[in-house]
Amino acid sequence: MRRPARLAVADGISIPLPVLLLALLLTCLPIRAAATETVEVRGVQFATELEEAGQAYRLIGHGLFRYLIWTAYAGAYYQAPEAPEPAPLSALPRRLELEYFHAIEADDFAAATRDSVRERLGEGAYRNLLPALNAFNRAYRSVEPGDRYALTWDGEALLLALNGERLYRGDNPALASALFGIWLGESPLRDDFRDALLGRR
Repeated sequence: MRRPARLAVADGISIPLPVLLLALLLTCLPIRAAATETVEVRGVQFATELEEAGQAYRLIGHGLFRYLIWTAYAGAYYQAPEAPEPAPLSALPRRLELEYFHAIEADDFAAATRDSVRERLGEGAYRNLLPALNAFNRAYRSVEPGDRYALTWDGEALLLALNGERLYRGDNPALASALFGIWLGESPLRDDFRDALLGRR
């Protein structure tokens, strides 16, 4: 039986030539970074790509939300990678992450969400969504600086998580669009923040 060719690499040590060629080939291949690439917003890191429950998301835009003289939070908006154009009120899988610079009480989140949805939808649509909205609002928890909320519509379910811990799961697409619309709709909390999240600036 013919023995494979070997290459001596040191005194008394030899390596089969096919093994050596394979090793050389592997060193020429591109290596995927172990850590996902990130963007930074005032010291806050957001991944450019992420995956949750088998659904991939690609970063569309990121920015800072300022209220009066305060910088309230940093945010990033994601969509399924097959949808390159921003469509935050569609049925596409999408995700909004907000990391806070100040402490905020859970009741304040609930009140602000309720008022924002009501203002943007009008009384009739707001009343139709109120049971689902109340259930969502009960999931809020207070935050400290550095805490991060993630709001996700994965194509089938609406999810709310705080620092990676799931707090809410629902299946109402109209509620999902109403919540994303607070920051990303036609009349958002701030136009400049929406435009940054949608990659317009």
